[in-house]
Amino acid sequence: MSRRLVLVSSHFAPSNLVGGHRARLWSRYLPEFGWEPTVVTGDPRHYEERPDPDLERLVAPGLEVVHAATLPARPIKLVGDVGVRAFWGCYRAVSGLVRQRRADFLLVTIPSNFLAPLGRLVHGRFGVPFGIDYQDPWVAWWPGVDRKYSRAWWSYRLATWLEPWSVRDAALITGMAPGYLAGMLERNPEVARHAVVATMPMGSAPEDYELVRAMHRPPFLFDPDDGRFHMIYAGALLPAGIVVLEALLAGLRALRERSPALASRLKVHFVGTGTSPDDPNGHQVLPRACAAGVEEMVDEHPHRIGFVDTLNHLEQSGAVLVLGSTERHYTPSKVFQAILSKRPVFAILHAESTAIGMIERARAGKVLPLTEQTMPGPAAVAEALQELIEAPSYDARAVDGSAFDSLSARASAKALADALDQACTRRGA
Repeated sequence: MSRRLVLVSSHFAPSNLVGGHRARLWSRYLPEFGWEPTVVTGDPRHYEERPDPDLERLVAPGLEVVHAATLPARPIKLVGDVGVRAFWGCYRAVSGLVRQRRADFLLVTIPSNFLAPLGRLVHGRFGVPFGIDYQDPWVAWWPGVDRKYSRAWWSYRLATWLEPWSVRDAALITGMAPGYLAGMLERNPEVARHAVVATMPMGSAPEDYELVRAMHRPPFLFDPDDGRFHMIYAGALLPAGIVVLEALLAGLRALRERSPALASRLKVHFVGTGTSPDDPNGHQVLPRACAAGVEEMVDEHPHRIGFVDTLNHLEQSGAVLVLGSTERHYTPSKVFQAILSKRPVFAILHAESTAIGMIERARAGKVLPLTEQTMPGPAAVAEALQELIEAPSYDARAVDGSAFDSLSARASAKALADALDQACTRRGA
């Protein structure tokens, strides 16, 4: 008999934010491993970001999704974070499921970090065991935190107050990778002693690409038959990833100096890298490309495009670009889409990122490692790019799918189900 999991996620399809995919992918496969999920999320009518209706076609058939009451952000926005605006609605929705005896376990996936306290509140009132899933570290240092009384300063202080309270009494703590949890477990040793702790990557679902291929949409950001080599990066540009971007741009300049004809064929497209998801003028890459003198080799579409359109553009490209950051724990979820696109992957990643092993074991492309102190030099980047275009060694038929199976969304869901079973057993004992 299946157990019932209430999975709380501030964003869910049709939200185009990456945080919504964790719940979507898990809920597709969890029933195979003895857990029947119900997703509780905010009201999509009150998301600030532009929705992606195609995403609803990727949700598992028959999945129950409860859209909780959410305060609107328009015409007057008192607060932007949907976790705050949907907190009371999610609490009421989860409480209703508990009263109906439809919740054997409650798992909150963050961000939004402001939904994390919901687990302990429900546990304190009803006794239902709960867990928190870290898609990102909660208490983390980012630019602006050191400016006293700034928004970033207050957010950081609030995180240091809320996290210890929220994780106390948790039966399960999960995360994308061990580094996402390390700081919290050090600060809260009692959680490390009493909770089940497990990590599993985001993964990706082959079903997503099956839909993309069935739609036969032409890409709109470039013409794959124009004789140029189109490389695409899709996703947010993190503050700790700016220096990695600059290393790539320096490599583009070196490539143009050593092989002008080849460089004239290369076009690197950046999608969704703007200062906000829906701002068409929030360029972050183009100004840096201009400063590096390689603006003719770069194109930036700063606002997000739909998830299905993103996968389609990856499949139609000459190569998929993956840029990491100087944070050793960071494992880009876009690696999974890159490998499944059946296009060569060109990545610059921290030497300790688990994504390097994923790419190398699958024989999916080329990785240049970095550390907090050293970046790949311009000559090394240029040489790797030249080899990628002139002498490609990638063969989609040679990609080791078995190496990738252990990192798939199905494997991630199995790891979660195993952790849930263990947490329930331990809590029952």
